[in-house]
Order: sequence, then C-alpha cells, then structure tokens
Amino acid sequence: MTVVCERVVSSLSPDDMEALCEAATAGILDGGGFGWLQPPGNQALERYFEGLLLVQERSLYVLREDGIICGAGQLVRPPSSYEAHAATVNLTGFFVAPYARGRGLGRALIQAMIQGAKAMGSKVINCDVRETHAAAIGLFRSLGFEHWGTHPYYARIGGQTVRGLFFSKLLAGEHEAARWQSSIAAPDAGGAPVSPETTKSHQGLMLYPAIDLKDGACVRLRRGEMEDATHYSDDPAAQAKLFEEAGCRHLHVVDLNGAFAGKSTNVPAIESIVKATGLPVQLGGGIRDMAAIERWLEAGVSRIILGSVAVKDPELVRQAARAFPGQIVAGIDARQGRVATEGWAEVSELEANDLALRMEDAGVAAIIFTEITRDGMLAGLDLEQTADMARRLSIPVIASGGVGTLDHLRDLRTIARDVPGISGAIVGRALYDGRISLKDALDVLGSC
Repeated sequence: MTVVCERVVSSLSPDDMEALCEAATAGILDGGGFGWLQPPGNQALERYFEGLLLVQERSLYVLREDGIICGAGQLVRPPSSYEAHAATVNLTGFFVAPYARGRGLGRALIQAMIQGAKAMGSKVINCDVRETHAAAIGLFRSLGFEHWGTHPYYARIGGQTVRGLFFSKLLAGEHEAARWQSSIAAPDAGGAPVSPETTKSHQGLMLYPAIDLKDGACVRLRRGEMEDATHYSDDPAAQAKLFEEAGCRHLHVVDLNGAFAGKSTNVPAIESIVKATGLPVQLGGGIRDMAAIERWLEAGVSRIILGSVAVKDPELVRQAARAFPGQIVAGIDARQGRVATEGWAEVSELEANDLALRMEDAGVAAIIFTEITRDGMLAGLDLEQTADMARRLSIPVIASGGVGTLDHLRDLRTIARDVPGISGAIVGRALYDGRISLKDALDVLGSC
C-alpha cells in the first residue's frame, strides 16, 4: 500500500475529480462533510472543489492510497485584514472515505496538513468537530490538539441538536511556544485583553467605487428611492475604465432595476463593464437563483452579492457558497437596524446582525452592510452599526452608505484599526460629485 498526501496546486484530472467526488459522497453519507447532510451530486461537488482552487486563502489537500484519492482536507487562512489572526490557520473540510478507514490514512493526512501549515508560517492550527464524530475527535487528541471549548448548538441534524467541539494545536517550536504562552494577554482594568496585536496598525482598506445602473445609465439614489435618482453617465463601461485608470482595484456594480424586478435587467451594461476592465467586479441586484449566479460568474463577474434572497431563501445562499467558495457575498441593507429587501422597498422584522450571523454560517465570503437611511445622503457611514457587526463575525464586513467627505473615510480607517473585521468601503455619489477625489480616497484608505 502506497499512501501520498499532497496539496492540490492545479486542476485535477477527470479521473482524480471522479475519485474525489466519490470519496466525498461516501463521507457525507457516513455523517459528515462540508455541512451537507445529503450528497448534492457530482456536478455540485465538482464545482465546489474547482472553486476552492480559485480562493487564495484556501489550500486543498488530497489523500491517495495506491494513487486513488480517498480523502481530503482544507487549510483556511484568515483574510489579510485580520492581522491579529495572521499566525493562525483553520483545518476544515477534513474527511477520509469510510471504505479507506482503519489504516492510519487520516493521521497521515492531518500530519501532512500540519506540515503545510508550518510551511506557510502558521503558529496555531484550529479545527471544530461534531461531538458525534468520536473517531475524528480521538484522532485530533492523539495528535496533540487541545479541546478548549464546546458549542451547545453546533448543528441540527435529524431533528436533534448536536454539540460541537473546538480544538487548537500550537505549531511553534519549544522555545517559541514558551514565549507565546508567557505572553498570553491578560485583561486590563476595564476587562479588555491587552495584547501586542492590538497595537498594530490596520492594513489598507479596499475602496469599492460604486456603479449603480438604472435603465442602462450610471445613477445614484437617495435613501434607496428609485424616483430620487441622480443621473451621472450614459456610458457605464467608460466610467468603469476611468475608475481602473485612477488606481481602483475593485468595482461594485448594482443592477437597480434588477433589484426591484427580481431578475437581471441591465444585462448589456453589466457585460460592457466586465469587458471594459480587468478589475474584479462584484455584482448585485435581482440575482435570485443558481442559474443567474452561474450565468454571471461564467460571464466574468468575480463575486455575486445576494441580498433579498438572503432573507427569503437562505438555503440558496448556502448552496451557492458551497458551489462557489469565496465568490458569494451577502448584501445586508437595513433601515435603522431592520433588514430591507426587494430593492429596499420592504422592511422585515429581522435584525441585521442576526442575518449577518446566519450568512456567516451559510459560508459567504463577506458581508456588505448598508444603513439605507444614510445611502446617498453624504452624511457619513453608520460606523457604530458597522463596527458592531464586524466584531460579531469572523468574515470581512464592507461598509456602505453615506460617505460624503474624506473625513468620513478617515473615521472609518480609525475604527478599522480597532475592528480589523472591517475590510473596505463602497463610495458612490461623493466620487461622482467631486466631493472626494479617487486619489485622495485611495490614499486615506491605503488600498493597494
């Protein structure tokens, strides 16, 4: 028997992909794997594994026995803006097919992943396991993982609540480990931990210039009201090109008509934007089924923003996040903390923070938070709500709605130093009106 554990750095061959999907399906049927309770089918699994290779923060490892893939696992690094967690890595998506167990293969795979984590400079490796996975728990314990916490409501399976166990393993060498353990932060007089990480400066925030489309033109709304729109340009592609030439690294595009209609409407304008620049485009507005998600990702859009559907069809969000890891973002728009849907025309009783936690659990890559009473009003971001949300999540939060001056961006940068979960800001009207120059905005946020 020959056992090989390796990191996947390029697309798998058809035979390897078939073997991986077969092993994953067997693992899911046996009671675990990526959050699926039932196998989603080979097509969905293929999209899932292919998508992993496109996500810079994820490393996919596979286990081969006599050349045949029979297990896999992932190492997930935190976003670059999470400086305090830069030395940590999460082990997730770990499984060995039932037909390959009992031969020490799982131990070999985890050991290879631990070496991979060390090679990338990680000092701590974390993982979480359902309490019912006794064999996996025993394996992690035997490899020196320490159990440090229990989640009482980790999963809901077959009408039963299942607890989850959290484990960590310190990867640093003996002397470095002693130094780490001796410098564990103690609470200050106010009860807040004091740690060297808290004094580090926040890395650059990303600027997302907004292109809002109505009837094929670039517009900006006030408080989300379609009848209160200011027209800025009849050529969205040219506008996108200007943003690229000015030094922007991302574009935020919203199909306003689509948000109200429930389906993509400004299709030619969106396609022209994607073709006009090489910038990653995140797109929202009226995208409410898997066919539309796939259509736009195939057309060159980098990330899909799901808004109303996050409230009305959370299972679709979960399905999309699995199928396209790193490419699904939840757009949470709120009026005074309550989630608004249908192009902001309807306000639900759902709290924005509650929805954000649900979307994190569903597997989205980030949250875009907009307090729509401020959107287009140039009175400043709702920093309190944005920071509160970011503190509750482990995924990035992008701030939106109300930027009108450079001071508003400076205020965001100041908050982000203490709340590293804030990763960027969407700016629209202030750029079009000339209240803020792109160069100054980029300088303030430190985008690179």
